[in-house]
This record gives sequence, structure tokens and C-alpha cells, in this order.
Amino acid sequence: MSLNTFGHLFRVTTWGESHGPALGATVDGCPPGVALEPAMIQQWLDRRKPGQNKYTTQRREADEVRILSGVYEGQTTGTPIQLMIENTDQRSKDYGDIAQKFRPGHADITYFQKYGLRDPRGGGRSSARETAARVAAGGVAREVLKALMPGVIITGYMVQMGTLVADRDRFDLGEVDKNPFWCPDAAAAAIWAESLDRLRKEGNSVGAVIEVTASGVPAGLGAPIYGKLDTDLAAAMMSINAVKGVEIGAGMAAATLTGTENADEIFMGNDGKPRFSSNHAGGILGGISSGQDVVVRFAVKPTSSILSPRRTITVAGEEAEIITKGRHDPCVGIRAVPVGEAMMACVLLDHLLLHRGQVGGGGGRIGQP
Repeated sequence: MSLNTFGHLFRVTTWGESHGPALGATVDGCPPGVALEPAMIQQWLDRRKPGQNKYTTQRREADEVRILSGVYEGQTTGTPIQLMIENTDQRSKDYGDIAQKFRPGHADITYFQKYGLRDPRGGGRSSARETAARVAAGGVAREVLKALMPGVIITGYMVQMGTLVADRDRFDLGEVDKNPFWCPDAAAAAIWAESLDRLRKEGNSVGAVIEVTASGVPAGLGAPIYGKLDTDLAAAMMSINAVKGVEIGAGMAAATLTGTENADEIFMGNDGKPRFSSNHAGGILGGISSGQDVVVRFAVKPTSSILSPRRTITVAGEEAEIITKGRHDPCVGIRAVPVGEAMMACVLLDHLLLHRGQVGGGGGRIGQP
């Protein structure tokens, strides 16, 4: 299986499977001299790890990261950073009954059609367990961003669960860490809890929409045409397991607007910097960051492993019925929030390094001769 690497200068290769002995990431292109300790990465993995509440899979994994290379005396050396996370709570027997069946909505059938074999234990490489490696790599990216671009703040949160949508008029980012849904609308989170409780007891699942914003991003990151910042952000988010749609800024809703509605008017601020009346562009114009908040949303489908019986076929081509036992997320979108944040961090750092390599500290300065 090829194509396990993403990024241009800051390159991340993830490895490992859901029920293997370990998984992790190899991070190449990290600048030297950046302070890095396991605890700096662990704080982000702790946000993603399973079993933290009744709304996520009850698989118990410490998700403790080990740094095997690329760091000496608490600083990055500029050489590849090897990150490893051991799997300690696999229950492969849960998948014995479905080893010869394909789960509807899952990658089982396409993996088999492509490779001629598959790992039925949790989906192997297609499992959302792979995203732990991304979060670890994102932890590295955050520390480098902190050193090179300290004003950047990355925040992810759920804005929708199934048909239930959070009310933006009630958004309070202070609420994000106070509920199990990472939701900035406390009232919506309470309603979601009741709904997901019902679905969980029914053995069913539901999808979600996640929004990730990055504030403090300077203007100039990205490049026209094939090196667009939004191109790489869209690809990064779409590569997350179970993601089926990505939007930048107004996204699909931009098609419903007129030109006068969609135009983010530009003014000069009191600080001598450009200011915008709105942010339909999501902080990116022509593939290049504008200095506004970068805003990305992605849609996560319902978990495919459910207790509700579904029709399927076997490897032999026989019709069958399938029920997936085991420990699964009733809404995998919950744990996708820190994953989206990690991918945002990796892409922003990658483009910062590309920008520094091409133009250094140059660029047009508005309002200056």
C-alpha cells in the first residue's frame, strides 16, 4: 500500500493498523532547535483517545506517545522524528463473525477488491484508530508553529450532529471543553446528549459536521493554482477516515449568494492593516491566506459498525445479514475534532515553510511606499 505520506516540506508518514502491536508517524522536515517533549504531544492525544465518556468507543487505550528519534535533550535535531503509540486493548475476537462479510458503508469491500485481502480486525488501516498518529504529528506541528508563528490559535468544535444544528448566536468557545461534543453551544450539546443516548441504546450511529478555525494566520501562505492553501486543507480534511465533504468559508452556501452578498468588503483598520466586513472566503483568496481566520468545515458520516442488522454479501458472493459487535463510536465525529485540528496545524506549518523558502520575509506591504 503506497501513498501514506502527506505534506510538501513538513512531511508526515503514518503507519500501523487498528489491531496491530503499535501505530505511529514519521515526521520529516521539522526544523531543528524547537523544544519538544512527549508531554507536549500527549496533551492533544488525550483529547482524542477513546473511552473518555459514554458517547465514544469504550476501547481503553492510553495512547501514550513515545519519541524514538529526531529529538535530543528536549530539542528537535532536524532529522526524522519517529512517533510510536502502542495498542494495548485490542479485542480481535469481536470481528471473528464478520471476517468473511463486508460491512455496508465500510472500506471492507473496496480494500478487498483492490488488494485481494483485508484485515477485518477493526478495519486495519482503514480504521479511525489511524488518526491517533495524525494527532501526534499535529502535536509536533503545533510546537513548531508556536516557535515560528506564535500568534496562531487553532480551535475545532462540532457544529452539527445529524440534523441537529448548533445556534451560532449562542456560540461561546469557552463551552467547547465543557461538554463531550466539543460544542460551543451549551444548549445544543444538552439536546445532542439526549439524541445520542437514544441512538447508542438502539445500536445505531449518526454523522456530524466539524468546524476548525485558525486565527492569527498571516497573509501570504499558499500559492496560486496548484499550491493553494485551501487545496491542501481540503485534501487533508478529506483524507480523515469517514469524512465525506469539506467546505472552506461559506462553502456550498456561497452558491446561494449574490456577488454583493458574497464580497468581503475591504477597509483600512486603525492599526494600518486591511480589515474585512465579513469572511465568506474563509480566510483564503486565490489560494493565499488573507490574514483573516482560516475556516474549514468537514462532514463525517455515521459509524459503519452498528448493531442494527444490515444486508450484505460474503467474500464468496453469498447474500448475508451482518451485525457488527464490539466497541464503536455512536458518533465518530466527536473524536474527529482533535484530528481536524491536527491536520490544520500540519498544513499551516507546511505552507509556512514553503512561504519562507520562496519569498522569505518579503511580500507587498499595503499602505507603505
